[in-house]
Amino acid sequence: MDAVEVVPGLVVDIRYAGEHNFVARPIDGYEAPRCLLTRPAAQALAAVQNDLATSRLGLKVFDYYRPARAVAHFVRWARDPSDTARKAEFYPSIEKRDLFRLGYMSHRSRHSRGSTVDLTLVDRRSGREVDMGTDFDLFGPKS
Repeated sequence: MDAVEVVPGLVVDIRYAGEHNFVARPIDGYEAPRCLLTRPAAQALAAVQNDLATSRLGLKVFDYYRPARAVAHFVRWARDPSDTARKAEFYPSIEKRDLFRLGYMSHRSRHSRGSTVDLTLVDRRSGREVDMGTDFDLFGPKS
């Protein structure tokens, strides 16, 4: 189900449906920026969103259900040493060939079950993200 239907005020920024991601292009399987999750995961997000309301904070989701073809796309990208267009932003201190060995990437994803999300907090008034120390999808020790 689309979590937006269950989580009031959920902000969705599906980076893999666009070009602002470590691959620098849309990822296979992300045809539309919809936050697809299992019903229990969406309901859990709704409960958190409700709890955050008193603090003027809300949730912003970057990733959700990840199709196997998206994981395959990540693996193909990782195996191409010449494709480093977004190294400076997403993996400045890590060599691309080490992304799997260091655990930043995997050949299988928990996201593929539809109950894992990548998210952050936002100020509901301004829409600005709360500083979490690093930006989304930074491959490095700080993350």
